[in-house]
Amino acid sequence: MAESEPGDLNPGKQITAYDQVMALYTSLTDVATDGTVTMAAADSVTSDDATTWTIKLKDGWTFHNGEPVTSSSYVDAWNATAYGPNAWANSGQLAEIAGYDDLNPESGKPTTDTMSGLAVVDDLTFTVTLSAPDGQFPLQLSQAQTGLFPIPESAFDDLDAYNLQPVGQGPYMMTEPHQENEDITVVAYDDYAGTAPLTESIVFKNYADTSTAYNDVLAGNVDVAGVAPAKIATAMKEFGDHFYANPAPGIAFLGLPLWDERYDDVRVRQAISMAIDRDTINDVIYGGQLEPATAFTPPTEPGTPEGVCGEWCTYDPTKAKQLLEEAGGWSGEMVVTYPGGFGLDELYKAYANQLRQNLGIDEVTTKSTADFAEFAELRADAKLEGPYFSRWGALYPSQQNTLRAFFVPGGGGGCTNCSASQPDEVVDLLEQADGQVDQDAAIALYGQAQEILAEQLPIIPMFYEKYMFVTSDKVSDFPSSQGSPVWSQVAVSS
Repeated sequence: MAESEPGDLNPGKQITAYDQVMALYTSLTDVATDGTVTMAAADSVTSDDATTWTIKLKDGWTFHNGEPVTSSSYVDAWNATAYGPNAWANSGQLAEIAGYDDLNPESGKPTTDTMSGLAVVDDLTFTVTLSAPDGQFPLQLSQAQTGLFPIPESAFDDLDAYNLQPVGQGPYMMTEPHQENEDITVVAYDDYAGTAPLTESIVFKNYADTSTAYNDVLAGNVDVAGVAPAKIATAMKEFGDHFYANPAPGIAFLGLPLWDERYDDVRVRQAISMAIDRDTINDVIYGGQLEPATAFTPPTEPGTPEGVCGEWCTYDPTKAKQLLEEAGGWSGEMVVTYPGGFGLDELYKAYANQLRQNLGIDEVTTKSTADFAEFAELRADAKLEGPYFSRWGALYPSQQNTLRAFFVPGGGGGCTNCSASQPDEVVDLLEQADGQVDQDAAIALYGQAQEILAEQLPIIPMFYEKYMFVTSDKVSDFPSSQGSPVWSQVAVSS
């Protein structure tokens, strides 16, 4: 598999080593692409009130060094990840657990290194008490939240060494420490308690350039590589059945600068949305591989309502121009802004061209910032002068994750490109939904919140994202879950 330098490998710290870590560990739960929640390393995750959760582990699981996986493996790992002075990147994934704030005081050093909300019941059972009810907790325990993975007791003897050669309980294990900018080889763990891996080893090859990786797959020198947007049409032709577009928990929006009074009238926002031909853009730029968005969350998140955006997300240039005129027309320039360096130029120029042509606005231009840091600063300071880049890739596949990020103040952590408006009634509905143990009840409330968002349109849904890959002819099966490859079940012929 073609990868870039992963940096930290400790699951509590990693931010760019997702594929490697997912080969080395198994999450407590798993959420399939169709939204089905199943138990993975956990035997059960239950609660009567959505506040105190009991997690029972499957028996017989061991770490790669032979240590048994116990409740303490999770409790100790979660405390270490959450402990502020450690400054581990995935600390925020544990922020809802009671006592997290004690490990992360606003000033001074913490007076404890354990969260009050964690308690070991026995070797295979522990309880988690949250600071507020949250019925989505079982979904939060799934694949991408690597800060919730276990750590063996031996790791705490030398965490620096563990960061270079983590000892997990997943299908594959490392046999030597990682050296910067070198390939990482993992081999099948013979005593893995889950579904046995299909291949004996995986080499995560280090590439600094995506084009080189792509060409190496084409030449048969590597078996799997990701595909950049600019390569999609070419990849479809060159790889045929070995091109994969996997539905993922990501969604692309067009943000709106609601600090600018020209966007106050909802008809202006509706006009902008209806003036953009998503289908044509999808065909021309993405080879038809994406799906135009009709809701405010991606379909892989359970219960996402189909078509809730209705006519406002349907291309109708005639009505779009009429709505803009009814709102009083447009005055001044409209600058469509996006971060440079991500291959987004063609997409945002297409947006600008369609807004200019279909709304009759003469001065619609695009602006590419030097990098994401510059874009984020302009967005945070409300200095963007028109529609702007906005997207979210959920860390766990629940409507909660995407809706919180965009529409709950502070709910997205580092989401610097989310909605400029968080309607109070939406915030209230999301809070009610979060408190439901019954998933059907939660989904109904998330749906009500999306209906309000469709009426107010504070941000414009554009495309449901997919993670795209190409494989060599040697790969006969390339299964995925929530867009990402299931590495242990990729079938490769010799």
